[in-house]
Parts: sequence; structure tokens; C-alpha cells
Amino acid sequence: MKAEAKVFAYLIPFFLLVGVIYAYFTGLSEWVGILGLLLTAVMTGFVAWFFWLSGRTVDARPEDDLEGEIADQAGDYGHFAPYSWWPLWLGLSTTVVVLGVAVGWWLTVVATPFLVVSILGWTFEYFRGEKAV
Repeated sequence: MKAEAKVFAYLIPFFLLVGVIYAYFTGLSEWVGILGLLLTAVMTGFVAWFFWLSGRTVDARPEDDLEGEIADQAGDYGHFAPYSWWPLWLGLSTTVVVLGVAVGWWLTVVATPFLVVSILGWTFEYFRGEKAV
């Protein structure tokens, strides 16, 4: 986590500098942009602090070791589905729900159950036994 903390820590002065430059060139007339850039620096600081704190409390990862080998990182990365039809149905139902907001609310009401079924189907795709949907 040390590398991530450093990356976000280096971004803090960048956003502060850009915020000051933006304030100078807009003549302090554009408060939304100035405040947005300064708050981006603050949020980047929060992320850097979180990574720094996490890096102190968790075990060191192989990529944090300066003398680490590529083979140290070998192993399982998790379970990934080979294919799934649920993202297609989720995308289509989300499209119809959003289209319903633009065209007519009745379409949103009709499409919402399909959206819920798509979300549940994709979430519980690999559940078996008692907890299967």
C-alpha cells in the first residue's frame, strides 16, 4: 500500500497548485471550480491517509518488497465467471428504466421489476442450495 499512498500524496500539491492557478486566472469569479479543485485535494488527502494507515496495519504485499520476485505474486486471484447473460439483461432493463424517465413514468414502472430481477440474478448467479434464487 505504500506505493498507492505515495501516488495520492503526490497528487495533493498538484490539485492545490492547479486550484490556486485556476483562482488566479478566473479572478476569483468562478467559485465552483476553485472549490471543486481544492476539495479534490482534500479528498485525495483522505485517500492517501487511508492507504497509509492500511499499509501500516496489513501484511506487506509482494509488490511492496523492493527485493521481491515476480514469482512471489503467483497464486489465485479469485473466481471469475467464464460468461454470464445477466449483464446483458441488467443493461437492457436499466436502459428502459432511464428511457422511461425521459419518455413516460409508466415505462419506468413497468421496467423496474425487470431491473430488480436482473440485479438479483447477477448477484446470486453462483449461489446453490438453500440460498439459491
